[in-house]
Parts: sequence; structure tokens; C-alpha cells
Amino acid sequence: MQDVYAVIMAGGSGTRFWPLSRRVWPKQFLSLAEQNESLLQATVRRIRGLVPSERILVVTSERHSGATRQQLPDLPPENVLAEPTARNTAPCVAWAAAHVSARNPNAVMMVLPADPHIGDEAAYRELLTLASKAAADGGLVTIGVTPTRPETGYGYIEAGAELGDGVTKVQRFVEKPDAARAQEFVKDKRFLWNSGMFFFRADKVLEEYQRQLPDLHAFAIGYREQASASVAQSYVLARYAELTSISIDHGIMEKAQDVRVVRGSFGWYDIGSWTTAWELAPKDADGNAILAEASLVDSKNCYVRANAGKLVALIGVEDLVVVDTEDALLIMPRERAQDVRRVVDDLTKRDAKKYL
Repeated sequence: MQDVYAVIMAGGSGTRFWPLSRRVWPKQFLSLAEQNESLLQATVRRIRGLVPSERILVVTSERHSGATRQQLPDLPPENVLAEPTARNTAPCVAWAAAHVSARNPNAVMMVLPADPHIGDEAAYRELLTLASKAAADGGLVTIGVTPTRPETGYGYIEAGAELGDGVTKVQRFVEKPDAARAQEFVKDKRFLWNSGMFFFRADKVLEEYQRQLPDLHAFAIGYREQASASVAQSYVLARYAELTSISIDHGIMEKAQDVRVVRGSFGWYDIGSWTTAWELAPKDADGNAILAEASLVDSKNCYVRANAGKLVALIGVEDLVVVDTEDALLIMPRERAQDVRRVVDDLTKRDAKKYL
């Protein structure tokens, strides 16, 4: 693993975790699954035994670069890449690839999202090592998670021919299915959840950018050729908003010719809503996850979170999410967790910035 760099994508806004997640402090900085560390801190901690701090890069927004450095004080300041504007994941990976390529063109990049929960960290690190080794010869590699339920909120990967050493050819990527197709995918052992984790050599992924997204390739090469950090940052500020906004999945992985998948089960959760937070939290005998001072009477399967100093009381209710902050209160059925972003959309339309 001496030639491996880790790139953590931490530019999300976390709108589905409103009102706890806000523009100035989005979900990657929150403790949603781990008790004493944020999602971002947990992601970096898990890989420290594989990749040293000097080879860990975090791509985040300019607005959140200070908070990122605050949460990860042992990372070199130049390893926090601050996007001047959000342009999806393909531009940020291209930028990181240029950064890594300038140090070592043959280095393997493991590109990881900042916000998953990992239940079996030892198995997870074994898979990261296996995937990194599989990428060393020039292939593009991803990790596929063995499905445990017919999930309609995840993309899927159809695995093809076995290549040996736990690596399989990717037949195709599949968009989020409806419930019926998700049921079929769980029964068919070829289909895996798309974890959003990617592994490739810096030089090889830049070749794919040249073939598929030439404007991003030109940006990356231009950045790599800058003589100093100050000039390079000015170059990013001038060019970034013009770049094609597309995900690394759609822009590169789905069209690449040599894509492989390492399959595994390691307690992976995409922490995408308050429902997931409830699933991962400790619960009482009635299925209630209580992260507050609370009194629950005849209530079941609820998620309650509030600031210290306020008592939350629930009577005769089931399957609710209650999240109370200093200036906002969210109450909803757990099954409507995906609709939280509609509240954020409404507040944005009303220009209610104090609540965003």
C-alpha cells in the first residue's frame, strides 16, 4: 500500500438531515452513526492503518474547508482541496487525480465517500486492500456490497465473469430499481449494491477522462502543470465553474472498458436519511431510538433527538422522527424521511436563509 492515496469526497450538503444538517455544518461533520466522531472523522480513522495522513486528500467545498481542517487537524493543509463551486463528483475526482499524479503518476487512488457507516471495519479494510491491489495493473475497480434487502434507494452493479482473487468483471451498472426489480436483484446473486467506492491508478483514470470527458482532462492537466500552490488555486477559481457537472459513475465508470468489482459484506450503510439514523441507533424495548431527555408513553419505533436541556414527550405514537434544534423542529413519519429535502426546497424558495 506504499503507492496508495485516499481521496475522501466530502462536498455534500446533507439536505435530508435538516434541521441538524445546515449549509455551514452539513451531515459529514455530524455524529449520526458513531457516538464520539463525525462521519468524516470516522471515514478517515478507518483507513489510517492503510494510508498515512500525508497521502489522504479531502475534497470539500470552499465554505467547508475550514471545518474540514478543524475536524482533521493532522492532515497537511494542502491536502484539503476546496471546490469554489459544486460540480458533482467527476470534476472533484479529476482534480484529485491531477494532485496525486503530480506526486506519483502510478499511484493508486482509493476514492471514498465521507458518509457511510461501516459495521465490520476489519473486513472493510481487507476489501480496500484487495481493491487497491486489483487496480494496480491499470483496471478501474469498485466495491459491490452483497444486498441484504430489496433496496430501491441504491444503484446496483451486475457482476460478470470471475477474474480470480475475489475480483469479478463488471457487466453493467444499474440505476435505482423499483420494488419489483429490487426483489429480483436480491434473489439473483449477480447483483450488488453500488457502494460509490472507486479504485484506479491516477494515470489510468486520467486516460479515461481524456477519452470520455475531455474538458475535465484538460482542466486536470492544466492544474498539474501549475508551478506553485498559489497559482494552481487561482487556476481552479478561474476554471472550476465551467467544468461539466456529472458524477464519476455516469461520466467515467459506466462507460469505461475495463471495470472490475470486489464483492463483500461488511455492514455497509449509506447514511442517507433519518430512517437510516434510526436503523443504526441503539433502541429500547419498544424500538425507540432516544438521543435526548425524553418520556415516551405507549410509543413505538420512534427516533427522538434534541438539544440538552429540553424534554421531549411522546404519547401514543409510532414510527415518528422528532428532531429538535435551537431554531427548528422536525416531526414526520419515518416513511417520509426522503421528503425532508422538500422542506429545504421550500425554505430556499422563501429565501429563509436563517434556517438553511
